Amino acid sequence: MTIQLDCYYSLSSPWAYFAGPQLQDIVRRHRVRLVLKPYDFQAVVLKTGGVPIRTRPAPRRSYHAEELARWRDYLGMPLTLEPKYYPQATPADPEWNKYAGWMVIAAQQQGLDAFVLSHALLRALWAEERDTSQPDVRIAVADENGYDGRALHALEQSRQVQVQYRAFSEEAERLGVFGAPTFVIPGQPDRWWGQDRLFFVDRALAQMRQSR
Repeated sequence: MTIQLDCYYSLSSPWAYFAGPQLQDIVRRHRVRLVLKPYDFQAVVLKTGGVPIRTRPAPRRSYHAEELARWRDYLGMPLTLEPKYYPQATPADPEWNKYAGWMVIAAQQQGLDAFVLSHALLRALWAEERDTSQPDVRIAVADENGYDGRALHALEQSRQVQVQYRAFSEEAERLGVFGAPTFVIPGQPDRWWGQDRLFFVDRALAQMRQSR
């Protein structure tokens, strides 16, 4: 039976962006079923103990930037430390980072490999200075990566996408998810928060395969 790996995250997380290549490798090697679960980060983490970056004291924010730079250089992945379209204060549109997540859910519901789209949207925000809160940008990113951007955009606010988004958010809260990305194997007690914990995800999957 195929093992499922759930990824709870936000389409504005630089750490989810950094996780992309490693996660893809793990999924390929272990032949797991990856389920992407964008959730309402702002609403959930306030209940589960997470601290959004823009609300942290200056020393914590500066350390966050140092960590981003370290991981950028270590992984060899392009990243802008203060991307033009990542709000540094309270955003004018409180749903600015939800739209891309809805597009990913729509792609997944259509039976498409949503991982490529997800990583492309994260890269667009963090490395390409593109405003993924704008429909034309999301459509263009989807088209560039082999999807039908307009068709997916048309589904973003459909009932089935919104119901699943709420369900993912409720799951995240119930599981005590307080950051992004957080990895969970359904039925297993462990949670792994952060792209730097993917080593442990890899090890857990290897142990599960060996025990079968």
